[in-house]
Amino acid sequence: MQRWIVLVGAMGAGKSAVGRVVAERLRRPFLDADEEIERAAAMPVAEIFARDGETFFRAREAEVIARLLKGRAGVLATGGGAWMAAANRDAIDAAGVSVWLDASVDTLWSRLRRAKGREARPLLATDDPRATLAALVRERAPTYALARLRVSVDGRGTVADVADRVLDSVRAEVSP
Repeated sequence: MQRWIVLVGAMGAGKSAVGRVVAERLRRPFLDADEEIERAAAMPVAEIFARDGETFFRAREAEVIARLLKGRAGVLATGGGAWMAAANRDAIDAAGVSVWLDASVDTLWSRLRRAKGREARPLLATDDPRATLAALVRERAPTYALARLRVSVDGRGTVADVADRVLDSVRAEVSP
């Protein structure tokens, strides 16, 4: 496969963890869009949000994704909101195959509540982060569903198992 595999979905769905395994199995580069944004800005995503706001962050995110997709094809994990922008969806679809890692709010919350704290997930820095997460998932699910492929990650094994399902889905999609 000479095209990108781009993982999309909510924060906590496992895009980075699964993406690393998929890339390793394909012997392809793995890139994490949030890590690349942090490297380009020389500051954490949470700090960009706090200092410059979400609109500024989303513009930088789109620039970074477009730049990454021009490079050698590999596996890209996007941030939870990246797929919401039509320009990002178009760029991703032109460069490869999008895979939605679909997870329930319960699964996501069980992973995120143990995260480093509110500073780790700027959109959850609210009085009721679980309710905020549920609202984000409800709002974004119809757009995530526009991804070319969907792999459920709810209670379905290890990161390696999910990576296998992603690879099986991609291979089935691109096979003649």
